[in-house]
Amino acid sequence: MPLPAPDAARLFTLGTRYDCGRGMTATVTGLPQAELRLSTGQVAACDPFIGLGDDADPFTVAVAPGSYPVVTSVVRITRADFPAAVDSRVAAAWLRVSAEPTVAWELALGDGQRLDALEEAEFYGYGVDAGTGCFVDAAASTALGDFLGEEYELLNDALFGNEVPEPVGPVALTDPASGHNVVAFASGWGDGCYPTWLGRDADGRVTGYLTEFFVVPQPGRGPVDEE
Repeated sequence: MPLPAPDAARLFTLGTRYDCGRGMTATVTGLPQAELRLSTGQVAACDPFIGLGDDADPFTVAVAPGSYPVVTSVVRITRADFPAAVDSRVAAAWLRVSAEPTVAWELALGDGQRLDALEEAEFYGYGVDAGTGCFVDAAASTALGDFLGEEYELLNDALFGNEVPEPVGPVALTDPASGHNVVAFASGWGDGCYPTWLGRDADGRVTGYLTEFFVVPQPGRGPVDEE
């Protein structure tokens, strides 16, 4: 079977506590959000510093065009052997396209990807090389890639600048020329490959897309490794 889906309800409930092993405890302390505009409803997820442009392919399941919140699950991490050390990380980011309860999660697939091709605990995901993930409309990818290529520091400073107390997000940036926007956020412990899950309600309609960053343990999996 592919990698089991995370328990999204716990990830996005304030006060949820996780025993991460090695004396570390993570607590969900924030659910900040930013608005994403989808001009076509063709959702893509990637590292915005390396993935925007002609290569941002959408997931095979689209949604209605519109504006939707991207909510991040921010966890505060403490260590029993070093009480003064406190860290905050984005455990997951959820593009919420419906207020209906999500009853099932499945891996969000790109063109040519098949669930039956995955081995035990395998998944499809996107690569992160700049410690950042994002949600974006695939039709906006080229314009935003050009914009951020010229204005790299805008996003970098918004997420990681000296005025930012902790690199978390989400941050929404808009290309003034096209009007397209992107919502970006720090990616857990940083670089890696991360899966995005597609949520459905009791009638099979899409409720959202959730990217997980392997910060906290999840049911049916092995221990989380800190990068």
